[in-house]
Amino acid sequence: MLTLKPRHLTRAHPEMDDRGLQRLKWKSRRGLLELDLIFERFWAGAGAELAQAQPKALERLLTMPDNDLLDLVMGRAEIPDESLRAVVETLRFA
Repeated sequence: MLTLKPRHLTRAHPEMDDRGLQRLKWKSRRGLLELDLIFERFWAGAGAELAQAQPKALERLLTMPDNDLLDLVMGRAEIPDESLRAVVETLRFA
């Protein structure tokens, strides 16, 4: 049986497959409830598409300590690298 994926689930980045996407989702489970809620909305919205387009930027953000990441997302800290801006801004509006 042939199943077609919706267009928004197609892979824009050759390095990102379903396993890589699931790994990013797992890494986005945080120790702060606020971040968990933000990432839940992120993945329900534009998260999968953005993860496909910028997996390295998302992965870099996910290596940050929870409090530093929350400060970035809440706008209490400046974005340290311009390559992270699109992901941080998407998280801010999630």
